[in-house]
Amino acid sequence: MARLRQDVLAGMVGTFALIPEVIAFSFVAGVDPQVGLFASFVIGVVIAFAGGRPAMISGAAGSVALVAAALVASHGLQYLLAATVLTGVFQIVFGLLRLDVLMRFVSRSVRTGFVNALAILIFSAQLPQMLGVTWHTYALIGAGLAIIYLVPRLTTVIPSPLICILLLTGFTMAVPMPVTTVASLGRLPDSLPSLLLPQVPFSLETLAIIAPYALAMAAVGLLESMMTASVVDDLTDTTSSKARECAGLGFANLAAGFFGGIAGCGMIGQTVGNVRFGGRGRVSTLTAGVFLMVLMVLLRPWMAQVPVAALVAIMIMVSIETFSWSSLRELSRQPRMSGLVMLATVAVTVLTHNLAAGVTVGVLLSGVFFAFKVTQLMSVSSEYEAATDTRTYRVMGQVFFASADIMADEFDMRDAAQRVRIDLTGAHLWDVTAVGALENVVSKLRRHGAAVDVVGLNTASATLVDRFGPTIRPG
Repeated sequence: MARLRQDVLAGMVGTFALIPEVIAFSFVAGVDPQVGLFASFVIGVVIAFAGGRPAMISGAAGSVALVAAALVASHGLQYLLAATVLTGVFQIVFGLLRLDVLMRFVSRSVRTGFVNALAILIFSAQLPQMLGVTWHTYALIGAGLAIIYLVPRLTTVIPSPLICILLLTGFTMAVPMPVTTVASLGRLPDSLPSLLLPQVPFSLETLAIIAPYALAMAAVGLLESMMTASVVDDLTDTTSSKARECAGLGFANLAAGFFGGIAGCGMIGQTVGNVRFGGRGRVSTLTAGVFLMVLMVLLRPWMAQVPVAALVAIMIMVSIETFSWSSLRELSRQPRMSGLVMLATVAVTVLTHNLAAGVTVGVLLSGVFFAFKVTQLMSVSSEYEAATDTRTYRVMGQVFFASADIMADEFDMRDAAQRVRIDLTGAHLWDVTAVGALENVVSKLRRHGAAVDVVGLNTASATLVDRFGPTIRPG
C-alpha cells in the first residue's frame, strides 16, 4: 500500500510538471493547448499498460512538436492527426523489428550530454515566465523553491512540489497579486477527448504528404523515449524492455491521433521528477495521465488559479536534479575525446533546441573518435632475409576503411627484394576498403617484379579476400 501511495503522489508531481511544458510545446507545434493536453492524457494512459519502462512519463512535447509545426503550418491540424496515426504505426513496426538495439551505439558521453542539455533546456524554457513580470513572481518562485527543498527535512509523506502548489495557490487566491496563472497560458479542455477520424482524403497523395513527417516524428520520438528510458534505468538500477517501449509508444500515439491529439514521446524532466519523488511502477505513469484530465476537467476552475510561478519553481528543481554535476568534475579526468563528445552533444542540443540533433552529432563524433583510436592500434613492421632475398611485412591490428590507407603507406613499392611476404596473422580485415587496399599493394609489388605471398589470413578475412579480392591469392 505504501508503494501504491508513493506512485500516486509522485505521478501527481509529474502531472503538474507536465502541464506548462505541454501547453508551451502545443504553441510550438501551432495547435491549441487542448490538443497537446488531450494527447498527453491518452498517451499517459495507454503507455502505462503498453510501455516497457515503468515510471516513465510520456506526453505531447519535445522535438516531436518541432517536426509537427511545419506540417500544421502547411496543411493544418487534420493532416497532423493523420500523421500522428501513421507515426504510431511506424513505431509499432520499429518495435517489432527490435530497432531499439541501435541504442547500443549511444555512448555514455552522449547520454550524459543529452541529460545535461535537457537540464539546460528545461531551465531556459522557464525564462519567458520570468521576464517582464513584477517582483511578486520572483518572490513566489523563491518561496516555491524554499518549500520544495525545505519541506523534505520535516516530512516526506507528501512530495514537496505538491505542497508548493497547494500553498502558493492558496496564498495567491487569498492575497490577489499581479501574477500569471495557468488560465493565462491558453484554453483548457472542458470535456474528455472523443474518438474521431482525421478529416483528410484517404489517398496516395495524402500519404505522400504525411509520410515524411510521420517518419521523422517516429524517429525523433523513439530517440527521446529510448534516451529517457536509459536515464530511468540508471536512476533506479533496473532494466527495461526498449523494444516494448518502442511498440508501446506506437500504440499510444496511434490512440492519440484517433482522439484528436498530437504525437508525443518520453519526457525526461517530468520522468526525473516522478522518479525523484518515489515513482517506480506503472501506477505513477497512469496517475500522471489520468490526473491531468481530472485537473483539466473536474478541477478546471481551481487549476486555472494555480500560479505559473509554482510550476516554474518545480521545473527549476527538476532542471537542477537532472543536470549531471559530477560530469563537470570528470571532464578533467576522463579522456579528452569523451569530454568533447559530451560538450558537443550539449552545445548542438541547446543551440538547435533539438534533442535528436544533439544525440545524432554525439553518436557520429563517438564513431569517428573510436575509429581514430582503433587506427592508432594498427602497425606494420618489416624485416629482410638476405639468404632468401625475402622482405616480410607483418601487419598487426584492425584494418578497415579508416586504417586501410595507413597500412598501404607502410609498404615500400620499390623494394628490390625478389620475394615479398605479407603476414596477416595478427591482423583482421573488416571491409571491402581493407581488401581493396591490400589488393592494390599486392598488384603494385607484383608490377615491380616481386613474387608476393599473403599468409596468415583468419577465416573471416580469407572469406572477404576470396569474394572481393581474388587476385590477392592467385591460383
